Amino acid sequence: MSDHLPSKREIMDWLAEHPEASSKRDIAKAFGIKGAARIDLKRLLKELEAEGQLERKRRHYHDGHTLPPVSVIQIIGPDDAGDLFARPMEWQGEGPEPRILFLPRGADGAVGKGERVLARLIAVQGEDYHYQARLIRRIGTAPHKIVGIFRKETEGGRIVPIDKGADKEWRVRDDATLGAKGGELVEAEQIGPKGRLGLPLARVTEVLGDPGAPRAVSLIAIHQHGIPDDFPDAVVAEADAAQPAPMAGRMDLRDLPLMTIDPADARDHDDAVAAMIEDDGGATIWVAIADVAHYVRPGSSLDREAWTRGNSTYFPDRVVPMLPDILSGDLCSLHEGVDRPVIAVKMRLDAQGNKTGHSFHRAMMNSRASLSYEQAQAAAEGNPDDQAAPLMEDVIRPLWHAYGLLKSARDRRQPLDLDLPERRIELTPDGRVKSVNFRDRFEAHRLIEEFMVLANVAAAEELTRRQRPLLFRVHEEPSPAKLDALREVAQASGFVLAKGQVLQTSHLNRLLAQAQGSDFDELINISTLRSMTQAYYAPQNYGHFGLALTHYAHFTSPIRRYADLIVHRALITAHGWGDDGLSGGDMERLPETAEHISATERRSMEAERDTTDRYLAAYLADRVGTELTGRISGVQRFGAFVKLDETGADGLLPIREIGAEYFHFDPDAQVLMGSETGVEIGIGQRVLVRLTEAVPTTGGLMLELLELDGKAIPQGPKGRRKGGPMRRKPTQARLAEVKRAAKRRRKRG
Repeated sequence: MSDHLPSKREIMDWLAEHPEASSKRDIAKAFGIKGAARIDLKRLLKELEAEGQLERKRRHYHDGHTLPPVSVIQIIGPDDAGDLFARPMEWQGEGPEPRILFLPRGADGAVGKGERVLARLIAVQGEDYHYQARLIRRIGTAPHKIVGIFRKETEGGRIVPIDKGADKEWRVRDDATLGAKGGELVEAEQIGPKGRLGLPLARVTEVLGDPGAPRAVSLIAIHQHGIPDDFPDAVVAEADAAQPAPMAGRMDLRDLPLMTIDPADARDHDDAVAAMIEDDGGATIWVAIADVAHYVRPGSSLDREAWTRGNSTYFPDRVVPMLPDILSGDLCSLHEGVDRPVIAVKMRLDAQGNKTGHSFHRAMMNSRASLSYEQAQAAAEGNPDDQAAPLMEDVIRPLWHAYGLLKSARDRRQPLDLDLPERRIELTPDGRVKSVNFRDRFEAHRLIEEFMVLANVAAAEELTRRQRPLLFRVHEEPSPAKLDALREVAQASGFVLAKGQVLQTSHLNRLLAQAQGSDFDELINISTLRSMTQAYYAPQNYGHFGLALTHYAHFTSPIRRYADLIVHRALITAHGWGDDGLSGGDMERLPETAEHISATERRSMEAERDTTDRYLAAYLADRVGTELTGRISGVQRFGAFVKLDETGADGLLPIREIGAEYFHFDPDAQVLMGSETGVEIGIGQRVLVRLTEAVPTTGGLMLELLELDGKAIPQGPKGRRKGGPMRRKPTQARLAEVKRAAKRRRKRG
């Protein structure tokens, strides 16, 4: 028996080095502890648990604040730059789970989204992720559903994936087809590792119908991303039983000139605004938000379903709401001329646009009008229609006066001022793509945005002052690596992003201003956006870098975001407005809620983006073979991404379609470099391409490069780089020579 009982530090160090052997028996064996000494070891482990240094799970121990060097992770898919990220399967620490960059090697084979793997982790600093991961072994197949096209065969069939770029297929036996016909869209689940021909086996669980049907596009995304789109009976029953809120206990704001300003096709109205001009040149602003908390009580079926969904998801042809339509589209929606319960904030601005005070109220309002952005903008420019004309003096003019004050305050604060046009896909009545345009951007949009930002700030400040728990909207500053990449893009475009100073949004705005109106305007805006970290929800306040704000929470959209409902409940509890405030259960699981709704938000964004890609591919499918202009928006080892001018769609330019020579990928310079000519293909360059393939079911667009910056690309046999002496991979000496020549050209340019 060993005379030496290990110290707590020795135990922690040993566990870090041996994560795969972490039971009490393993620890005892490692330190030679036997007999009665095991009681002392048990005491040490209990103390480490109590101190929060270890987490015990299924009789195994590990450091609860970091990930062990060998962990099970789940692949969550590539980001916009093509990097593959993963999440830990068991995170026990405080705060958001760490972000993991998965680095596949050539021998690993394809690793799919949703797949679980055992990986070796290395902690990193100064990046927008926390660990790098290398594959040790696969431990199972993706737990998520398979959505694909069923191909009928003599015996059973195959399922072809609809994921862009995916090449994995599944075999289906005769008894597992569920009657699916060839060419139909199906949902399935994997049931075995391999069947005949080495393909994994799957069984069809639902036949979704014709994938070419106009309205199947969003349905594909809903099933593919696992977005709940059917409300359980208990949820529907609760919503149907809801009654209009009573006036008792509420401030009467029904005579206040509140109105809503939304898109013309808005499906709900959850915010209303009003303003009054003060004698000192300042203004009083009111922002009234639908009182969803009155209808969605903590612990109810409605609440559990809203938490599960996390947010509403919007597609061109439908919305998957967080709440049933009787609430989101009726009882909670601030319709014109109808009494509606709200939580309202009154804010006072001085003549310079600074907020000098605020107060929150649980109230009842009656909307004076519901205007579209186009109506409000026309009225502000002196061309009101019949609906807006009576509102000019008491409603619209005071709103624009207050907006002018907020603009001056915004100019001093210098939030990040990105200008990224939003695509608008217009559908025919039967769901086919009629046109793809960019949404008009009005001052009326900015007015509502500024009013909402100020209300969100007031909510965060109010709850912080009252020391009440809430969920903050967090946006951390870019990592040094992302900034260096942005700086390289800026320099390659002829602009400057200063180095060696504490980054502020004003520095990025100066870069954006340099590019404004130039050929690189969109490129610099997109590159700046890509350098940003992704915003998320957290119970801790880490500030909002992009908005240049120290206190920020989401308060203004509780119909479509669960985070806002939490903030509403916190305000109800803080002010003692009723028993429907933040419950003990809400408070206990704030970290879990923050992590969950951050994930559902990302899920919705991915589903919406995939749907847009599929609609764009359907729109362009009839134009295969035509020539299109665009700009290089990304570069990877396998090729380049091109953003097309006309539609804003992103297409892939495979490296095999670029010229007649071998192209080397330089990750530092983010360019593809020709081994013979030294020609460089990098972000921002203008291109002329030919559309070679458009696949609506995947959203994939394939392109062929014809011209780069107005110059033709040297072509191989049949116009492509097929064979020939220049197809050979260059030697390292040749690459070094080409790199030196390219560097000299960049310096001269």
